[in-house]
Amino acid sequence: MPTSPPETIQVDSETVACDGGAGALGHPRVFLTLDGDGKVDCPYCGRHFILKPGAQRHGGH
Repeated sequence: MPTSPPETIQVDSETVACDGGAGALGHPRVFLTLDGDGKVDCPYCGRHFILKPGAQRHGGH
């Protein structure tokens, strides 16, 4: 049985939280940091987070 591709979510921030989006049927909340290309995949559910076009990247220490 084929599975659907992971959901892609555009975000405004370089740090995102993911809980699987299914309430009690989701997964533990994890905080992820986008990589240098402005992307990150959740290791639990595979959701693909990308930085919105035009969003400002924050320099940090």
